[in-house]
Amino acid sequence: MNPFQTLRFAFGGLAANKVRSALTMLGVLIGVAAVILLLAVGNGSSQAVEESIERLGTNALTVSSGGGFGGGRSGPAAGTKPLTVADARALADPSAAPHVESVAPEVTTAQTALYEGTSHTVGQVVGTYPAYFKASNSKVAKGDYFGTDDVLASRKVAVIGSTTAADLFGTADPVGRKVVLGGTPFTVVGVLAAKGGTGFQDPDDVVVAPLPTVQNAFTGFGSLGQILVEATSADATADAQNEITTVLMGQHGIKDPAAPDFRVSSQASLLTAQASTNKTFTVLLGAVAAISLLVGGIGITNIMLVTVTERTREIGIRKAIGAPRGVILGQFLAESTLLSLIGGGLGVAAGLIGSHFTIVGIKPVVIPESVVGAFAIAVAIGLFFGGYPANRAASLRPIEALRHE
Repeated sequence: MNPFQTLRFAFGGLAANKVRSALTMLGVLIGVAAVILLLAVGNGSSQAVEESIERLGTNALTVSSGGGFGGGRSGPAAGTKPLTVADARALADPSAAPHVESVAPEVTTAQTALYEGTSHTVGQVVGTYPAYFKASNSKVAKGDYFGTDDVLASRKVAVIGSTTAADLFGTADPVGRKVVLGGTPFTVVGVLAAKGGTGFQDPDDVVVAPLPTVQNAFTGFGSLGQILVEATSADATADAQNEITTVLMGQHGIKDPAAPDFRVSSQASLLTAQASTNKTFTVLLGAVAAISLLVGGIGITNIMLVTVTERTREIGIRKAIGAPRGVILGQFLAESTLLSLIGGGLGVAAGLIGSHFTIVGIKPVVIPESVVGAFAIAVAIGLFFGGYPANRAASLRPIEALRHE
């Protein structure tokens, strides 16, 4: 029997039980689509975080308290000193830190903004200095930034993100209008250009105002949330990091360089940590999805075993009139492979279509290798899991097969 006849008989065998064949293909379809989609979600998450970190600038450094939270209370753990404005001023001293370009102390809170009856809960209200905008790579689309005079005079002015502007003002121009933030009126002087991004926190849902204004209205004049530092260049970040460490150890009276009460993070270190985490995350998602393919393969085995049992007399007749073992083996292997081939093809289509939709706030990015790999594995599963039923069919003795009821 030539290959075309084998395929014709295989298609005939599948067509004889359309519903059963369709359900078996569905198992393979789900497995292939799951592999493609879950790996695409992992890859999309990785790229989104990378883009968010890179938007901050390659020469940006973030200083945060190393104490974390402990003892059941909010604030730095015992034995650590919080970051203060005095620390930021010390870092801005060019004689102590010549590789530091600018310093922006930050306090952060969340407040409800009101404008003419429209209410919006702002994800981040940031109190800082004008240097924040350059260090964080935040560009203004409308209006302008607030300046040093606004900080010194504690003026109630703010620059808002594009999401905040859209939710509060719609299509109207926010510049020059007053918005009530947590009960305090602020005049909008600028709107930031959209940064975009995926995930649970929208980087464009932000209000940036002078540090003393936010401290006076919301957070009080205590510790800072963090200090954003801009190095003179991307190549100078390592030198700037060392200078920051030296200055803050002196500020906090730390003698042991191995036990600082603060952390200095660069974009390079964040990218490295993120890449490692996302690689593990993607592998985990792929392993979970691979289980679906395994289940689909087991389904093929079960269905083919049922098919062999139902067609035992047919096998006996064919062997009695001279059909060799290889023909019977090839026919049932062809049927199992067709099940996985068609199911895998539909799974690829479903995975590619599904990747056009946002999933849990993440835009999936398909990995071409995952498409080829998932399809190839699906076909291999059809051959592997169809091997036992096909071998069982080919091993039947004609006389026993003809007696089968």
